[in-house]
Amino acid sequence: MWTTADMLDAMSGRPVGDLPDGIDGISIDSRSIGKGHAFFAIKGDRLDGHDFASAAVANGAALLVVSEAKLPALGRVTAPMIVVDDVLEAMSRLGVAARARTKARIIAVTGSVGKTTTKEMLRHVLSAQGKVHASVASFNNHWGVPLTLARMPQDTAFGVFEIGMNHADEIRPLVKLVRPHIAIVTAIAAAHLGHFKNLAEIAAAKAEIFEGVESGGHVLLNRDSEKFAQLKKAATACDIANIHGFGEHKQADIRLMKWQALENGSVADANILGEACVLNISVPGRHIAQNALAVAAAAKLAGADLATVADAFRDLAPAKGRGTRHTLQLEGGTVILIDESYNANPASMRAGIDLLRDTPVAEDGRRIAVLGDMLELGSFSQKLHAELQVPIEKSGTDIVLLGGAEMKALNEALPDEISHQHRETAEELESVLLDTVRAGDVVMIKSSNGIGFSRLVAALLDKYPVVSDSGVGHKMHEGVSA
Repeated sequence: MWTTADMLDAMSGRPVGDLPDGIDGISIDSRSIGKGHAFFAIKGDRLDGHDFASAAVANGAALLVVSEAKLPALGRVTAPMIVVDDVLEAMSRLGVAARARTKARIIAVTGSVGKTTTKEMLRHVLSAQGKVHASVASFNNHWGVPLTLARMPQDTAFGVFEIGMNHADEIRPLVKLVRPHIAIVTAIAAAHLGHFKNLAEIAAAKAEIFEGVESGGHVLLNRDSEKFAQLKKAATACDIANIHGFGEHKQADIRLMKWQALENGSVADANILGEACVLNISVPGRHIAQNALAVAAAAKLAGADLATVADAFRDLAPAKGRGTRHTLQLEGGTVILIDESYNANPASMRAGIDLLRDTPVAEDGRRIAVLGDMLELGSFSQKLHAELQVPIEKSGTDIVLLGGAEMKALNEALPDEISHQHRETAEELESVLLDTVRAGDVVMIKSSNGIGFSRLVAALLDKYPVVSDSGVGHKMHEGVSA
């Protein structure tokens, strides 16, 4: 991946000990480091990587990148080192060097919802057309983006980067490292609203991504968003001439013409920058199809063959906690479990409720929504939780199980016609869920990650055998008939 000579030059570091000729990988986690990798001892909010230097060496690290100020405390560590003033800044400089040495087409993704799913779709559909390097998991912050950049091999054909924020001025420095040729803003929604006054401020923060787009580059915006005009104006102010809209709006040049829900996916007739195509998408949800439009267009703009890209949507698989479907065996039949437990905000919660609505149930089955708190909504929290009553009523959901302090507002708003219960924690809700579910049901579990609703998914998976994990390999249609 890197010669140590190039690392020294890029990071302005000094060598200590007998350095290896090069390293095969980069890690900031001593537990998962590979043999022959470099360990960057980053100081985080809670932990300092220098405290785990010995563990990194024991687990195979060939090289340590450490801070000058911490060197005296590492006296017993005998591994070769590159000493720098600041480890995170050194990793950022290495990321800049990685970006400078590659000829890859670079795509950056931001937005209030759908960032990781869109990034993973791009990774998947581009993989048949060249070497793809993309962010791991949701590595989208002040250390995740530089780490992903620094790991990018020189011969990468397509680089895909997720850039997130929960405050203003966080995207700006990161996108200037990434310097994308193509930037996607998936949607503007009430995520992290506790740190902003309104959606306009969120849109302004997301618009920081335009400041790093390469000259002659492209921006893809959600044409159906109420903040489209604001984002377009911001992109124009950054001298970006190639601004494209995706969605169902009549003026979108990346347009969803027709859409049909299938049991484990959907089929979309689309016009991608003037080229008609059919996207057979093996992950359910209209919101997935919307972002698939942006993925197809970005891939085309990056030089990929659109027909090959469209075909690749047939075998997508959702990321863990982002729509994975499990069919569980119960006495008397099966239950479909939709795992949306990774994260939640008002927009993604509505999308999850729509998934539940569109999933067929057995004759005696029920739709069960298991919902936990949406975090970082500030003074808007009670109102935004209570407003979920409307999509729940429209979805035909039979039972609603709620967990967390903020979900009390929704519990009070739901009518008596819909069976609903509330518990303070996921732990307290677990027994209620296990006692409630029965053969024929469809269960959708969704909350912000910090609420811990993944334990509810695990409880069901532990109790009942998995018959199948769906989302890939099902029969696709060749177009939309209605």
